[in-house]
Amino acid sequence: MTAPKGPAGRREDQVFRRSRRKIILAIMGSLLLLFVITLSVILFASYREIRQQNRNMLERYAELYFLDQDPSGGSLSVPALPPDAPEGAVPEPPDGKPPLDRRPDYQLSTFYSVAFGKDGTVLKADTGEKAVYSKEALVAIARKILDEGSASGRTGNLAYVVGHRPDYTLVALMDNTVSESGLRTLLRNVVIIGFFSIAGMFFVALYLSKKIIRPLEENDLRQKRFVSDASHELKTPVAVIAANAELLNREIGENEWLANIRYENERMGGLVRQLLDLSRAENTGVKMEPVDFSRVVTGEALVFETLAFENGKTLRTDIEEGVLLTGDPTQLGQIVSILLDNAIRHATGNEIRLDLKRQGHTALLQVLNDAPEIPPEKLTHLFDRFYRLDEARSDDGPHYGLGLSIAKVLTEKHGGSIGVSCRDGKIRFAVSLPQRK
Repeated sequence: MTAPKGPAGRREDQVFRRSRRKIILAIMGSLLLLFVITLSVILFASYREIRQQNRNMLERYAELYFLDQDPSGGSLSVPALPPDAPEGAVPEPPDGKPPLDRRPDYQLSTFYSVAFGKDGTVLKADTGEKAVYSKEALVAIARKILDEGSASGRTGNLAYVVGHRPDYTLVALMDNTVSESGLRTLLRNVVIIGFFSIAGMFFVALYLSKKIIRPLEENDLRQKRFVSDASHELKTPVAVIAANAELLNREIGENEWLANIRYENERMGGLVRQLLDLSRAENTGVKMEPVDFSRVVTGEALVFETLAFENGKTLRTDIEEGVLLTGDPTQLGQIVSILLDNAIRHATGNEIRLDLKRQGHTALLQVLNDAPEIPPEKLTHLFDRFYRLDEARSDDGPHYGLGLSIAKVLTEKHGGSIGVSCRDGKIRFAVSLPQRK
């Protein structure tokens, strides 16, 4: 039987569930973006190709159009061949391909035309075989096109070209309703099918993510439990060694080997304490209560002013009054102390700056000091556990590369964020925390 999870275990599960949701949302967002881009490219290419084909057919129609008035004085037509062509003749294009006007898509398309005389009178208005537009409506559309002065274009579902002949002006139009309605139908079907496909992929990704991430979750939990359990188990032997070393020192006096034992035991004790701090930060909930963050920062600054002076440095502060937060004052003070301790130990100059101010709805805490230039690829690892900029330095006193990791965990527990930047010989740590509403 699996033991029920405590508050820490439930918090860990919530963290991993949030991580899993973020991963799934990132995957689905990428798929949705890819789908939209692909659909847009397909539709753009399809529209462009169909419109170009329609334009070619319309231009061909305008080329073949001629105004023929028979002796009786009124018969006008739009034949596919010139009037002097022999009966049954078929035009032969120079490229040897089948004539455009003999293709089925050309013959099934609906064309309209209006011929205007030089004085603007209507010589002929051809409404096509289906007569979707009346002659009056077609003439009105053609006149509007001539007034606009464009040689070609679109008006509604009609594409048009204007041709100027010696005796008349021709406005040839082509109805694109059928072809473009087919594209709209294609678009609708693609959107509907794509939506259900993405929804199905979402549930598949949700299922697979549980299978993939679960071992990682369990491994991370085991690591954290090991650190917590090992730290607690090490506390007792470290304390026993320290007590025995102290008793032995009183009995035999100063001894080189005993001094080494006491020094290394102190270092071990410092590591155990930091591991316990990290474990508590990760597994302990935040006690939310109103906090005057300005007073917390001021108190920590007073403590570290003396330490800075002992190290030949000056701590300068600019703390805005009345910055109120909701959180654990002890943990918030620990964030400040970690950043100040880090600055005092690593600053290459003599001045350290500590600033606190309001910025919108957040409280911005900044610690600035002189430092050697740090490459960007190393800056991203400063908050990793046990990370050291100088791998060759194995003895850094009671510090083991856990302080900034603890500061990051505590900041995120309070709903904030922590970052670092380094330029112009200065390094800046910035903590943003939501203010109390």
